[in-house]
Amino acid sequence: MMFTDKKLLARLDKMLEDGINGTFSESDYDETQLSKLESKWLRYLASSKLSAQKTEQEREKLQELVSDISHQTKTPLSNILLYTQLLQEQDIDGQSRQLVDEIRQQSEKLEFLIQSLVKTSRLETGTFQLAPLKNNIDSVIDAAIEQITPKAKSKQIKIMYSSQSHTAKFDIKWTREALFNILDNAVKYSPRNSVIKITVYAYEMFACVSVADQGIGIPEEELPRIFGRFYRGQNVREQNGVGIGLYLCRQIIEGQGGYITVESTVNQGSIFKIFLPR
Repeated sequence: MMFTDKKLLARLDKMLEDGINGTFSESDYDETQLSKLESKWLRYLASSKLSAQKTEQEREKLQELVSDISHQTKTPLSNILLYTQLLQEQDIDGQSRQLVDEIRQQSEKLEFLIQSLVKTSRLETGTFQLAPLKNNIDSVIDAAIEQITPKAKSKQIKIMYSSQSHTAKFDIKWTREALFNILDNAVKYSPRNSVIKITVYAYEMFACVSVADQGIGIPEEELPRIFGRFYRGQNVREQNGVGIGLYLCRQIIEGQGGYITVESTVNQGSIFKIFLPR
């Protein structure tokens, strides 16, 4: 009896191991030779495998849908922006110019939303794989600063950073995307003539990129929700934005084995910290 129990447990363990590893196949098991318990286990694993396959198929369909939407809207949006620019160059009255400016802002907002959804979808479905390698952190910070500088200059905002030559493991392209989103928020919600300070700290397990601004800050009760998809705080509803930038940041950083934190005081500013594995 003891020998039979051991054989049963061994077979159940093998079935479960196959299920965990994704190598489970019904054809590997003959139900006529299995006990009642093993037969139930077989049906459960077969059902789980089918469910996983359906989930994967749904993900692929979602990715195709998002890609199709992106492709189909690209040309119309580009044309709208082009015609809007042409209108802005015309001699039109003040009210008409205000309407044209609003059309342009809303078109740019829609373009940004579609691009962000495509990026998020590709990350979530694994179409784009993060490839973290050991890199110098200065390179990604310098690239993000260069990208945000025109917007910062338009508000006379100074970005302070001194190269420190620390290294960490990260995907350069995607990490630059995450850091730019943090800087973009800092510029957007900071007053004119303020300062944004970037500092890098090196710890044993992680390197930390800190972005401190002098902006409007975030209420304490909203801090746990700001990284949610499409979440926008009560005090920024009037600002342009779609609430997906910080969500994308967290997906990128956590996808590389890192994490992101925030500290904030209303009307005094926020400090976002990106921790990258060393």
